[in-house]
Amino acid sequence: MKEKEKETNLKRFGVSMDEKLLSNFDQLIKRQGYENRSEAVRDLVRQALVKQTWEEDEQMVAGSILLFYDHHQSDIMEELTTVQHEMHDTILATTHFHLNHHNCLELIVVKGKAGSLRAFSEQIISLKGVKYGKFTVAPLEDV
Repeated sequence: MKEKEKETNLKRFGVSMDEKLLSNFDQLIKRQGYENRSEAVRDLVRQALVKQTWEEDEQMVAGSILLFYDHHQSDIMEELTTVQHEMHDTILATTHFHLNHHNCLELIVVKGKAGSLRAFSEQIISLKGVKYGKFTVAPLEDV
């Protein structure tokens, strides 16, 4: 797309914001490397739209489940394996890292319907021995 065509698709709008909030926002966007407020606002809007989209149970999404856990916790390895086998059709890949004598980090790449993946992530993150878990997802269709 030519630069002129891109410009015609842009729409300007104003945002009123408390001075302290704006100052904190400016610090955040500087720290994150944005060149201007518009880029940061666009990303925030995209994030909100993605979040709303993956909350729709039937939306097809792809993403990851990050798990940080103590592999010495009783039965956790067996439980993780069992749950993952139940969801084998949605798991694209799994990577396991040994961080130290007790702790492991596991990354599970998934693809499927948002509702099913959300339930799977909640089930696996809530297992006894999981110290931290995070489900990250993006829609397979443009937002």
